[in-house]
Amino acid sequence: MSNPPITGKIPGKWTMKEPYDKSRFLSKQARATLDLLRPFTLIAPFIVSMSIMVASLVYNFRNGATISNDWWITVGQAGLTVAMVNAASNALNQATDVEADRISKSYRPIPRGIIKAESAQSLAYILYLFALLRAITINFWFGVFIFLIMIFTVMYSLPPRMKKYLFINQIWIAIPRGMLGIMAAWSVFVPKGQHPFQALPLVIGGVATTYLIGAMSTKDITDSEADKATGTHTLINTLGIKKTALVCLPFMLFPFLFIFMFTYSGYIGEIYNILSLFIFLSLFIFYLMIRGTESKTLENIHAWSIMYVQYIFFSLSFSVLTIFYTELTNIKIF
Repeated sequence: MSNPPITGKIPGKWTMKEPYDKSRFLSKQARATLDLLRPFTLIAPFIVSMSIMVASLVYNFRNGATISNDWWITVGQAGLTVAMVNAASNALNQATDVEADRISKSYRPIPRGIIKAESAQSLAYILYLFALLRAITINFWFGVFIFLIMIFTVMYSLPPRMKKYLFINQIWIAIPRGMLGIMAAWSVFVPKGQHPFQALPLVIGGVATTYLIGAMSTKDITDSEADKATGTHTLINTLGIKKTALVCLPFMLFPFLFIFMFTYSGYIGEIYNILSLFIFLSLFIFYLMIRGTESKTLENIHAWSIMYVQYIFFSLSFSVLTIFYTELTNIKIF
């Protein structure tokens, strides 16, 4: 038997925009279900949440809390729980955005007719249920924050459908991905009898939320016409790309500058001032927003992809600073 000709293309379906051909390992329906969950967007909450959990673990241990031998299992399970909530949100969002997706994202599994909207919605509810049940078994506060994230994401897609309201939609999606997500992760290792509302996670959660209020506008650029046709009002289809970028720029810059204010006031240590360097990546995202070049493989423009990357590295940097706080504060440059 002769070998198949070499075409220079990697076989199989690797991005959502490619055709749904039956593969060696996955059926069309299985691959479509995977795309429904949008794996790329799950990387950020998974990495962010686990890094924050480890930082919380070390922070609380430094302040007298005990560490169980199976802490790494808890981190993995809680991280998967956060990712599962985001996967449920992605499925629900696609189930309720069918008309808009037929216009701007016809390559998605529901517009292509591979998965029904009702099936996607049912899958979302199942994932929400499993995530909530798993969260409350980890601890009370983690369960509370996961429940609040669920409420925000459900109300974003279903009535009153906060997604359709100008600017409120950006705030509404930034809160669960920023403050609530960080507080949920931080609460995993809070000692029994104590609450997670400590200055450090609240400050970092506030910085992340404010940043995301501005940066989340990047996801609306390719959906501009579809959103307008289906009654969803975004800054992009109201002001245009350049004006939206200018409106969102302060939200992407000022939170990193405010870190100096919080360190000066004594809410967090001075070592966290180094996180202000992420302001330069925000400027790069601003530049990419104005260009508005759409990715050939991912679902949106390049600025949207870099936005996720920035959030991941911001969280990782915060976690490293927290874990090695004592060692780093002894270095004179800080």
